[in-house]
Amino acid sequence: MQVPAPFEYERATSVDNAVELLDRLGSSARLIAGGHSLLPMMKLRLANFEYLIDINELHDELGRITVTPDEVRVGAMTRHRELLESAELAALFPIFADAERVIADPVVRNRGTIGGSLCQADPSEDLSAVCTTLDASCVIRGPSGTRVVTMDEFYRGPYETAVGDDEILTEVRFPIRPGGSSAYYKVERRAGDWAVVSAGAAVWIRDGVIADARAGLAAVGPNTTGIPAISEALRGNPPSEELFRQAGALAAAASEPVTDMRGSAEYKRHLAAELTARAFRTAVQRYDERSGQGRA
Repeated sequence: MQVPAPFEYERATSVDNAVELLDRLGSSARLIAGGHSLLPMMKLRLANFEYLIDINELHDELGRITVTPDEVRVGAMTRHRELLESAELAALFPIFADAERVIADPVVRNRGTIGGSLCQADPSEDLSAVCTTLDASCVIRGPSGTRVVTMDEFYRGPYETAVGDDEILTEVRFPIRPGGSSAYYKVERRAGDWAVVSAGAAVWIRDGVIADARAGLAAVGPNTTGIPAISEALRGNPPSEELFRQAGALAAAASEPVTDMRGSAEYKRHLAAELTARAFRTAVQRYDERSGQGRA
């Protein structure tokens, strides 16, 4: 049976207490919430830490979804289940419900958190693609205070983020913009598995044309979120099947998949194109249904 190396256990009672513990214990410590990403890596001895700091008592402080006129603020300890069941999130950002339905299984969704998912920074992780697609920003607190970074700044590479050894991700903020809609699609080998490929899309429509658009993919390389070429190609154009297909082709071109047990690189590029086109098509359809518009 695989077991992690020995470690000491600490329990944080507040965000300030968690920061104090991280500052005192240094790089030998890691935070743990749901633990569904960290513990398997520790059991495989891919990650070894002298201290684990349990932050589950911080749920009351960091487990809230707050909607303001300009943005949605999601605490880093918000569970996947809470994201899935939030009617406000579903109305503003349907991409969340799409993604949460296909993340792992009920056991993981009951315990896993958005903060844990983002800080794991796995290139195959669904919520990383969702947050980048929605142009989110991350709030990080440390001994020197609080700072806010974009998703582009948050991710430094696979399994590496802007959160320092003595810092904690406290909140993720999502701007609310008029005319917005979104969607997410994922292909997996079996229910709850890591994605073979997944793709998210968001559009903001004004006066019948796409004022802005963003896409985010998972499992097809380290730098497949945002994809500026897609945003540039879609802006200023009326939605059309040709435009969706163009977005898919750009997504495939931006992908750098590898051949593995989940499929060949060629197959994954094909999925990147198809899922991106499908996500944009669904996002626009949802906007049309909400606004009462129809398209020929």
